Amino acid sequence: MKLLAKSIALWGVVAILGGAAWAETPGASEAILPPDAPKSTTPKGASTADHTKFETLKKQFASGPEVTEACISCHTEASDQMMHSIHFKWEFDHPRTGQKLGKSHVINSFCGSVAGNEARCTSCHTGYGWEDMSQPAPQKTNAVDCLVCHDRSGQYTKSATGAGHPPLDPVKPGTQTITGAPAWPVDLSKAAQSVGLPGRDNCGNCHFYGGGGDNVKHGDLSSVLYQPEKSVDVHMSPEGENMTCSTCHVSDQHQWPGSRYDVKAVDPHVNDPLKPGARRDVATCESCHSATPHPATLIGMKLNAHTDTLACQTCHIPEFARGGVATKTFWDWSTAGRLDADGKPISENNFTQSDGKELHTYLSTKGDFEYGEDVVPYYAWFDGQVSYSLPDQEIDPTQVVDVNSIKGDPEDGASRIWPFKQMIGRQAYDSKLNRLVYTHVWGPSTDTAFWTNFDWGRAIEAGMKAAGAEYSGEFGFVDTHMYWPITHMVAPADKAVKCGQCHAEDGRMQGLAGVFLPGTNSMSWVGLLGRLMVLATMAGVLLHIFLRLFSKKETRHD
Repeated sequence: MKLLAKSIALWGVVAILGGAAWAETPGASEAILPPDAPKSTTPKGASTADHTKFETLKKQFASGPEVTEACISCHTEASDQMMHSIHFKWEFDHPRTGQKLGKSHVINSFCGSVAGNEARCTSCHTGYGWEDMSQPAPQKTNAVDCLVCHDRSGQYTKSATGAGHPPLDPVKPGTQTITGAPAWPVDLSKAAQSVGLPGRDNCGNCHFYGGGGDNVKHGDLSSVLYQPEKSVDVHMSPEGENMTCSTCHVSDQHQWPGSRYDVKAVDPHVNDPLKPGARRDVATCESCHSATPHPATLIGMKLNAHTDTLACQTCHIPEFARGGVATKTFWDWSTAGRLDADGKPISENNFTQSDGKELHTYLSTKGDFEYGEDVVPYYAWFDGQVSYSLPDQEIDPTQVVDVNSIKGDPEDGASRIWPFKQMIGRQAYDSKLNRLVYTHVWGPSTDTAFWTNFDWGRAIEAGMKAAGAEYSGEFGFVDTHMYWPITHMVAPADKAVKCGQCHAEDGRMQGLAGVFLPGTNSMSWVGLLGRLMVLATMAGVLLHIFLRLFSKKETRHD
């Protein structure tokens, strides 16, 4: 597993480059070995089935869908269940805002959109062969990829540009995996016979690399979490609780709680008794720790009194991007396309990660970047609802555009102060219709992809056409913000945010509306009253001392 983590961490940096800018890969004659099997987090003997004994799994498979056919010959409902999940549909009808969201519809501040870049983006789809975002994902029962979540051999992976298919023997030279590593030929039979409950690697191989590289997008999901130290995450560390992702994101018929499109900012069932068969549609801290998680001490009771104002994450994730892998915090697409005197793409490395690795700060394919490690979150009131600026909605380009807007009100009783990663961007928009646009950036064989031709006009036109969206033909660039709830990398209790980090002038909550923090403004009426009380107390003590001394002198004269 350590080998896997090291390999992924190394090549994850390479993946940040994207497309033709990827670094050198081993030659065709140089054998690329798959990583070792990850260490199991399932107790030995816990499973009731040994898949190496199943005759249907012992044959040589020629494709991923063939493996799926073998799986569903026993697990008859699994494919249908999976096809109704957000992991497969990449579509979410928000019950409160009415917006149609999901990867297949939204635009983000990173690589922009799935539409127009399908085979690259759907490499992390939980199915095989989705190459047209204007159509639903393939609906054949064998189109579901069982192995991406259940392989425990450690050597199953997907090709970075294969629309979800794994690299098979012979692997085309230069092929890379979804983590950016040089691809090896996957042994499908070995993978099929290894299946079990998902490990951290199954989820992390896609979710840790969102946005095109290791920890680029989320900030609290990086390759560090394959084997995190306890100081990085008390839940997932082998030195701590050694949990997997599915310990909290508990699956029920292949449906998982914890979508960022509809976050449970407050668990309304926090006081329900936990017992076998209890509800599984939550992934909240309170569902295990309750609303009063601190001990019945003076400090503990005071901390418990904060839980109606603060999310647990606000104190217990003091910084994100911890453990040695930086996250991208700024991305300016408007500067992309700059070439050298010979007309060749440019790359600049001006950020050195804490582990010594240099990261790109400029690429002709992607523009300028900035990174951060141990980043203090952005705090905001949050009721769990996020509204997106979709490409059919008008924006105001004279202002910073929120790609997604956080909803919350300190007075509604349903909001808490949450930590976020605030992604700062500058990205393309339709300057006549005032709408964000889909962009076609990846496509090595097309004459419209930006990463190949460095022509924004053609790239935007092709992206909008792929999405079936209206485009005026005129474009510009607009400043944007995007917000990502921080929920991972939970620190040990003694590393949580201290009282003085908020209750102080220039504290973390400074300027946050709807909250009063004693100690943050010594010149406020409360601060001035406190000063007067201290001065009055000091004056009283001095007067008392003076009177005692004076009365003693008078007594001696008598």
